[in-house]
Amino acid sequence: MVEYKLEVIVLPVADVDRAKDFYQRIGFREDLDYVDGADFRVVHFTPPSSQCSIIVGTGISTAQPGSVQNLHLIVDDIEKARAELISRGVEVSEIFHDEGGVFHHAGTEKRVPGLYPGRRSYGSFASFSDPDGNGFVLQEITERHPGR
Repeated sequence: MVEYKLEVIVLPVADVDRAKDFYQRIGFREDLDYVDGADFRVVHFTPPSSQCSIIVGTGISTAQPGSVQNLHLIVDDIEKARAELISRGVEVSEIFHDEGGVFHHAGTEKRVPGLYPGRRSYGSFASFSDPDGNGFVLQEITERHPGR
């Protein structure tokens, strides 16, 4: 079977420079800032230790700014990751887990405050948004399921 690797996610933003400042502030590495006239700009960022990157820019998407939701950033210590984002000026939700224990529901439905009992891998979350409202979810994973 052909290998498929998710490499880049395009995030629609209204203000490229504001988005660039935000992603630099939270520690994403800037890989490229390419401009070709007034109507085309590509700014490429990679989160620390990630194999997948994000791109913001002008003339690269017809989606509404802020319309991308639930991009998961996987961390091995959600308390530390949350504190680091807060120290960088980001509004981050309190840590939560889902009432059903499998995966979080849309929005804030069925959120239970605090870490998942026993701090089970895959079970604890916190959320934040970029300045345009594109939504991210921190998810704590300390032990991967087999085959990952």
